[in-house]
Amino acid sequence: MTEPTPGTAPTHVFAGAARLVDYWAIGYRRTWKGSAVSSFVNPLFYVVAMGVLLGDYVSAGPGQLDGASSYLAFIAPGLLAAQSMQTVFGETTYPVMGMIKWQKTYFGMIASPLSVREVILGQLGFVLFRVGLTSAVFTLVMAPFGVYATVWGAFLAYLVQFLVALAFATPIFAFSAGLKNEAPFALLFRLGMIPLFLFSGAFFPISNLDPWMEALARATPLWHGVDLTRMLTLDTVDVGTALVHVAYLATLAVLGWFWAVRRLGRRLSV
Repeated sequence: MTEPTPGTAPTHVFAGAARLVDYWAIGYRRTWKGSAVSSFVNPLFYVVAMGVLLGDYVSAGPGQLDGASSYLAFIAPGLLAAQSMQTVFGETTYPVMGMIKWQKTYFGMIASPLSVREVILGQLGFVLFRVGLTSAVFTLVMAPFGVYATVWGAFLAYLVQFLVALAFATPIFAFSAGLKNEAPFALLFRLGMIPLFLFSGAFFPISNLDPWMEALARATPLWHGVDLTRMLTLDTVDVGTALVHVAYLATLAVLGWFWAVRRLGRRLSV
């Protein structure tokens, strides 16, 4: 297994990861139809079903909806952040396991001059591409419904999805890289992704939860992503709170990166 020598410039790692662009581009070109519905159709269904149809039955004002003028305006940013999380779960669980255990692709990659860091960075780049594509579709779908208070808010809310993606991608990648089999993924989805999706503020304000559950929700990365996305979308930005969200998500992404490098390095050295 090749690793960069001490003092290697970070640009070397990015240059190495760039060599994997062809691999990921060819793979996606051959398989994109399998994710077409979830990437391009589901956003419209989510907004119409949850925001428009269900929203007609929700009579609540801005004081009850974190500043949103309607339930559609409240739920749409939350769904955007939640979809970013779901996309990451899909791309960093079974695909990572497959490239270690079934296809053994990682072993072939590190047999070349590529290092573990470059392999991980290359795959994270693909994950960001997937999140960027699905989030762009979701952002455009939301536009005709009058959700955005400002254009700059819509653009920044879109950019936030990359930070949300990294905050989930690196620790989940690390978790997947160290597993011997895929059995723990069932628990990860049932006890991780689904509760986060339901109770992190995407569908209702977390202030409706019991105090201990609200405190727990505030500690989750998805709540930070949802709240940051929502305040940018609605133009209700509190600078201090926004900086806390960014710092939290960035710290989680960085810690997850080091954990991922360590876990995959150990797994491939076995």
